[in-house]
Amino acid sequence: MNALDSTFSSGARRTSLPATARILFALLERMDFGALTLTTPDGITRRFGPGGSVGELDGEVDLTLRDWKLCGDVLTGGDVAFAEAFMDDRWETSNLAALLTLIALNQRALEVAFYGRWWRQLVFRAKHLLRSNTKRRARHNVVAHYDLGNDFYGLWLDPTMSYSSALFNGDMSGSLSSAQEAKYERVLRQLAPEAGAHLLEIGCGWGGFAECAARAGCRVTAVSLSDAQTTYARERVAEAILQSQVEFCIKDYRDISGKFDGIASIEMFEAVGVKPGARACIQTITIANDRFEQYRQTSDFIQQYIFPGGMLASPEMFETQVQAAGLEVDDVHSFGQDYAETLKRWLAAFDAHVDKVRAQNFDHRFIRCWRFYLAYCPAGFASETTDVAQYTLVAA
Repeated sequence: MNALDSTFSSGARRTSLPATARILFALLERMDFGALTLTTPDGITRRFGPGGSVGELDGEVDLTLRDWKLCGDVLTGGDVAFAEAFMDDRWETSNLAALLTLIALNQRALEVAFYGRWWRQLVFRAKHLLRSNTKRRARHNVVAHYDLGNDFYGLWLDPTMSYSSALFNGDMSGSLSSAQEAKYERVLRQLAPEAGAHLLEIGCGWGGFAECAARAGCRVTAVSLSDAQTTYARERVAEAILQSQVEFCIKDYRDISGKFDGIASIEMFEAVGVKPGARACIQTITIANDRFEQYRQTSDFIQQYIFPGGMLASPEMFETQVQAAGLEVDDVHSFGQDYAETLKRWLAAFDAHVDKVRAQNFDHRFIRCWRFYLAYCPAGFASETTDVAQYTLVAA
């Protein structure tokens, strides 16, 4: 007897299996990696996958479905529907990150389930396009994510208030704060600024890189669309007595004019003018070349719930855009597994402070959404579907 039989027995019970469950289970039977223990709403446990360890996954991963309708929802709505069902307590697991990593590792086999039907994806894609990062929408999209409050992010980010991948340089046992500072220092080294150089930072966040560059003797113009982040960043450099070297601007990067001795952008995939001989260092998340076209034509959980208007580039697309801007790639440093570790630490900190998150009037569904997000992203890096890299650019 296997998971595709139309009826199942458990003691004296016999349970009819819905058609959508049969289809979903047929996909799970195609898993190439790991093992999944699935408990269905009838209380029956079924196992899928060849077993064995895969990367950091050791042993079986569990998933408990609380209603059969979820099977059909996932088949039509893909990862967005799966995430929404988690937010609504319709399924549970003892290890969310491990489950999502298992799904990512088996994405080829489970593609139909986790990309969803074309008509449902069309709806998601339309919603995403309506929130694309035109100038008019960019500020709204930023507010939707970054202006949740400095106190919220301060609960689970490290003391540097860095909301981008840290750089562990092979030592995953090191502190997150040290790894974040190492990330900033590497960007600065790649820019190789002379004393008094004028740098532009696009998307300055809470001011971590701006402070690092100012301490090194640079002048910095740092732009952001987030009021909350900019207020924090100004206070930060004032406390460090560096305010004379840093100018924070609430401005769309597309409205910046002039030339700079160097440009830094950490997980904001954009660039503006550099002086002859100057350099730019862009830290950006990418999606695998062979996954980009499908990704471009659909919309996923991150775009629907976390970063409205967001779009990852593939390495090929990124380099094409660089060349079109009259620049060339001088150096690439990829460190996707460092991002997986960064996210793992964020999730642990978020879970440790969930009562304080709740005390800030964030509801149960919001908390489930953010737990899913912080577990979903490292799965992409673990499966090498996504990567993060620092690209150093020079004038062609």
